[in-house]
Amino acid sequence: MSFISYYFHWSNSEVESLEHNVRRRWCSEISSINTALTPSENRSKKEKSILDINFKPR
Repeated sequence: MSFISYYFHWSNSEVESLEHNVRRRWCSEISSINTALTPSENRSKKEKSILDINFKPR
C-alpha cells in the first residue's frame, strides 16, 4: 500500500478502500512505468519523461 501511496500521493484510507486485485494492478502499472523510464544498457542513457513513453492498454 505504501508503494501506491508514495507514487500517487494517495492517503492510506484511499488505498485501503481499493480492492486487493485493484491494488495489485496499480502496483504492476507503477512498476511498468518505472521500468520503462529507467535506462538500460541497451537504451540511451538519456533520462526519459513519462510523456515520452507509448503505453499500450492491456
